[in-house]
Amino acid sequence: MHKYKIAIIGLGTVGLSVVQILNKHKNLIAQRSGVEIEIGKVVVRNKKKYECHNLPLSESLQEVLEDKSISLVVELIGGVDYPFEIAKKVFAHKKAFVTANKAMIASKMQELCKLSKGLPFGFEASVCGGIPIIEAFRDSLVGNEILDFSGIMNGTSNFILTQMEEKNQSFSMALSQAQELGYAEADPTLDIQGGDAGHKLLILAKLAYGIEAKEEDVLIEGIEEIELDDIAMAKRLGYKIKLLGIARKEDEFVELRVHPALVPYDCMLSSVGGAKNALSVRGDGVGEMFYCGLGAGGDATASAVISDIVNIARLRECASYPFPAFGSFDFYKHFKLKDRGEIACQFYIKIEVLHQSGVMAKLTSTLAENGVSISQLLQEDKTQSAIIVILTHRCEERKLNEAFCKLLSFDFVLGNPRKIRVYE
Repeated sequence: MHKYKIAIIGLGTVGLSVVQILNKHKNLIAQRSGVEIEIGKVVVRNKKKYECHNLPLSESLQEVLEDKSISLVVELIGGVDYPFEIAKKVFAHKKAFVTANKAMIASKMQELCKLSKGLPFGFEASVCGGIPIIEAFRDSLVGNEILDFSGIMNGTSNFILTQMEEKNQSFSMALSQAQELGYAEADPTLDIQGGDAGHKLLILAKLAYGIEAKEEDVLIEGIEEIELDDIAMAKRLGYKIKLLGIARKEDEFVELRVHPALVPYDCMLSSVGGAKNALSVRGDGVGEMFYCGLGAGGDATASAVISDIVNIARLRECASYPFPAFGSFDFYKHFKLKDRGEIACQFYIKIEVLHQSGVMAKLTSTLAENGVSISQLLQEDKTQSAIIVILTHRCEERKLNEAFCKLLSFDFVLGNPRKIRVYE
């Protein structure tokens, strides 16, 4: 049986899981793939710290690069700039490259494609952990035009929202629990503000549409402003609140957005709780496909990393065959990113107002003057104020924002009004 030697850069949670799974299922992987995966080197900063693992440790990347018996390098250290430098050196030494680094892929995808020059380049673990969604987009659905895809792309945010809904926990309490369980980092900014889901959305959009979009050009909002009364009101209206990444193609435009959304109870995405990820993908041939599973954690991410390693190892006898990471996208050059102001959907608006004569008339007329029509309106009275909840008909983002700014200027408006988009 052919042996395929690899090196691993970084022995954190994911790196250690990769090592453990490769050792635990060595025979199973070999039987299924026809290739025996061998760990040639594991590069760490301090060998003494990891001596207990009985691995071929090294503190030198150069040692790996110069070892001609090592065919593939796995980068699992995180960050952007240094991992990108590693990728450049790996490709320069004609070795295959595998990474779980979503931030680097999202920000450096164009440069990485050029640097790889057809060398095998795997990044399955960069999107939705153990769900094989990269493989689906790049291989399984290659005969389909992707009409749209949307889903839960961040397990931390999904866990927090699930705890708020099912346990009636405040946002801060649910976040603390997510950190205790290891779902959230000490600095959870990327998760709760939508950046992590944004990285994944950009990667999938590149695969689906060949579109080169920058993070700053995409509508990205997080869940940090969601409160328990929003969760309760959504439930009353027949919805659950989820942080979604959404991509839709219409003519020559592609809309990309990440934000909290009211998801109808009868939608499959609404049933996905805890730290799971889920994606709904519509192809013109297969219709809707639904993918769901663990989106984070050492073992789930390691599973995706090993999938890339084995798939590339199977190509060993076709080393000169081009293996483009994102394919050739000349066909897609006409696609443009839709301006965020032109994106249209329904909106949930919650606003607290003083009990004054003519308030409701001012609210409804302001919306109407800006082209926003009301689908449903609820009112909850308090002693000196009232909570007004409005579901709009479908309208453009720009029109809703203009109306919202005018509502904020009224002196009878209390606190911070809320707007959440409705998933359709």
